[in-house]
Amino acid sequence: MSLQFEIVPVTPFQQNCSIIWCDETKEAAMVDPGGDIHLLKEKVQQLGLTVTKLILTHGHLDHVGGTAPLAAELNVPVIGPHKEDAFWLQGLPRQSEMFGFPLTEAFDPDQWLEEGDVVTVGNQKLNVLLTPGHTPGHITLHNEDAKIAFVGDVLFRGGIGRTDFPKGDYQTLIDSIKNKLWPLGNDVTFVPGHGPLSTFGNERASNPFVADEMPLY
Repeated sequence: MSLQFEIVPVTPFQQNCSIIWCDETKEAAMVDPGGDIHLLKEKVQQLGLTVTKLILTHGHLDHVGGTAPLAAELNVPVIGPHKEDAFWLQGLPRQSEMFGFPLTEAFDPDQWLEEGDVVTVGNQKLNVLLTPGHTPGHITLHNEDAKIAFVGDVLFRGGIGRTDFPKGDYQTLIDSIKNKLWPLGNDVTFVPGHGPLSTFGNERASNPFVADEMPLY
């Protein structure tokens, strides 16, 4: 029994939407359904899963653009991010204009997430960490058993999230990575919001923004 996941890149920004599921119950969640919901529904059908919730790491359009229509269609709740990102979700119509996306209406999730919350997907548990910096209400999801973390736009292979958006902060982001992510373990694989997977150990050894010269074991 373990947590499984498959990544479907969506939107012109190639945002990694993760379909995650419990292989025992086939119950699933989608992390950051940013758009192209026909692709997401097709993949869920192929995998034979039942989606029971949508989870958001933060409020940027490329991560949340497909959320409201998908939640309505599947009749499932939207969970996350932290309430500090409410202004991003309320600003979705403006974000749509800025990035040339179809109009995305503002919405609030059914549940905001807090540090220490646990989100269940079937028999699997995702621990919630508050990891601000890219946005003030950004969260990370960590499954201990599978040693996997879904980090949104906090950390990338060889890079870190932008901090030049409203309420972004560079030092806060660095602190989130070093104080919240690194303690999870070098052997944890992470799924970033864009681009390829990596491990925390690899980034500690080689990421020019946050490397601390930890040797790879």
